[in-house]
Amino acid sequence: MAENGKLEGRTALITGASRGIGLAIAKAYAREGAHVILVARTRGGLEEADDAIRGVTGSDKGATLIPLNLDKHDRVDALGPTLFERFPQLDIVVGNAAILGPLSPLDHIRDQDWQSVLDINLTANWRLIRTLDPLLKRAEAGRAIFLTSGAASGTHAYWGPYAVSKAGLEALVKTYAAEVKNTSVRANLVDPGAVATNMRAKAFPGENPETLPQPDELIDLFIRLASPDLTDNGKIFSFKN
Repeated sequence: MAENGKLEGRTALITGASRGIGLAIAKAYAREGAHVILVARTRGGLEEADDAIRGVTGSDKGATLIPLNLDKHDRVDALGPTLFERFPQLDIVVGNAAILGPLSPLDHIRDQDWQSVLDINLTANWRLIRTLDPLLKRAEAGRAIFLTSGAASGTHAYWGPYAVSKAGLEALVKTYAAEVKNTSVRANLVDPGAVATNMRAKAFPGENPETLPQPDELIDLFIRLASPDLTDNGKIFSFKN
C-alpha cells in the first residue's frame, strides 16, 4: 500500500470512474490526498463511487461528480470551461473510459458500431486533451495518463474497432507529449494487461476472474505517473502481472 499524502492538495479528473480500474485509481488518489473529479455515464454509479471514496478516506468531503457520456461531444468540449469556474488548475487527468465494441470480422462490423468505439476510445480523448490542456498547463506539474491495450498492436483477429481506437490513442498521446515537452505537463500511457474488469469478462467470458490481477493492484503505477516528480513523457508503461 502506498503511503498517504503523495498527492496532497492536487486535483485529479478520472473518466470511467464508477467501477473497475477507474474507481481503483480514484480511491487511491483520494487516499493520497487529492480531490477527485469523477466522470462516468450514470449518476447512480458515481454516487456509489463517491460512497466508496468516503469509505477509504474516512472523510465527509466527497468527490466532485460529473455524469457525462463521452459521445456527447459538445458536453465534453464544455468540460474545461466548466471546471475553470471552480478549480484554478487541473493537476491530473486520467483517460480511462473505453468500450470494447464488437469482436467480429472487419467485414461484419456495422458503421454505427465502428463509429461508437472510435467516438468513445479515441475522439473523446482528443476532445478531453483539447478542453483540459489549458487547466493542465496552469498546474505546477500537470499529468495526463491514458489507458491503452496490447490490442493496439493490431495482431489479434476480430478486435478491429477496439485495436484501431487504441492504436490511434497511442499516437494521439505521444503527439500531445511531444507538443508539451517544453512545459510542465507530462503525458503517458498505461497498458494494464489482463485485469479482472467487466470489459475483460465481456471479451473473455470463459475466463476465471479470480486468476487475474484486481484493479487495486495497479494503483502504485498510477500514483507514480501522477507524481510532480515524474520526468517520463510520451511513454507506454505496462503493468507486469
